[in-house]
Amino acid sequence: MPFLGIILFLITITIIAGIKIVKQYERKVVFTLGKYSGILTPGFNIIIPFIQTTTTVDIREQAVDVPSQEAMTKDNISCTVNAVIYYKIKEHQVERSVINVRFLGYAMSQFAQTTMRNIVGQFELDELLAKRKEASDEIKKIVDEKSDLWGVDVLSVEIKDINIPDDLKRTIGKQAEAEREKRAKIITSEGELQSAQNLQEAAKMLAKAPGALHLRTLQSINDLSSDQSNTTIWMLPIEIMEAIKGLGDNIAKKGK
Repeated sequence: MPFLGIILFLITITIIAGIKIVKQYERKVVFTLGKYSGILTPGFNIIIPFIQTTTTVDIREQAVDVPSQEAMTKDNISCTVNAVIYYKIKEHQVERSVINVRFLGYAMSQFAQTTMRNIVGQFELDELLAKRKEASDEIKKIVDEKSDLWGVDVLSVEIKDINIPDDLKRTIGKQAEAEREKRAKIITSEGELQSAQNLQEAAKMLAKAPGALHLRTLQSINDLSSDQSNTTIWMLPIEIMEAIKGLGDNIAKKGK
């Protein structure tokens, strides 16, 4: 009886060891006597204990950081760049992520570091800062081609930070400030030019219309008279001043 009990116990343990419950976001790679023999899908599965073993693979979207790397741009400026990779193991190629690479995340991070340095070297600093997405897409393309051997689909690569030396930051800041001042001066000069052109056109219109200048003068006097200040300014057309001068000259001649 004790011997029979031991046998039943071992059989029970063996059956339990052969039961594998696979979660929806997992797949289990099966090896029979060390050789790949299939994939366990979500739900209840049974394997042969001690003969078959499994390795669990997470097929959800994952992220891996690419540590900061010192790189040299095309115009020989040193900068520090880091990034993040978003990837997902292909469901129909799960076994590749187990058979073809040992530490998947580490391998992708290391390969991305080398690729990132090479890509940064293809851009000048201004281009790299302005075209960060284009640089990220180039890194993604190369990493995706390499990781296909590992059964991985690279969803995106994003360059997070591009750090440059402090003295270069100050230089770039001065250049940006100078550019803003330049644009402000251009806008001001364009405004002054437009104003001068408008005044010129207005002068031509007043000169062509008889009496228009007198009407404009009267309008100016009316505007000034409505001012509440204590100072009153009288404005007379130049024609009146010339007439007064002419009258004075005639009187002087008659007096002689």
